[in-house]
Amino acid sequence: MKPDKESARGLAQVEGYLLLNAEVEEARRHARRFTEALPWLTTAQRADVERVYVADRMEVCRETLTRIAGRAMELRGEYTARYDQLRARCVAVSVLAAGVLGGTCAALTLISR
Repeated sequence: MKPDKESARGLAQVEGYLLLNAEVEEARRHARRFTEALPWLTTAQRADVERVYVADRMEVCRETLTRIAGRAMELRGEYTARYDQLRARCVAVSVLAAGVLGGTCAALTLISR
């Protein structure tokens, strides 16, 4: 791998790690706020509810990201196909225009003799 690609990949991994940790911490804050509204819970119950809440939130986050990544791949395929089609059209029009221009120049040369 090229150094630039390795650096970009490393930065993406660090960014992903930091985003994941931020999401986990956010889920923990929400879980604590949720259990604070339930003062009758014992310490063990509170810890269990918070653990389940965080695990559930992480699963929802994973499902959402998986869905988004799948859709992004679909869109990439659609846009790549569209780009290839447009590029082929541009090449065809350019070749046709060059042919017409060349033919016109040849015809004018023959006519002017």
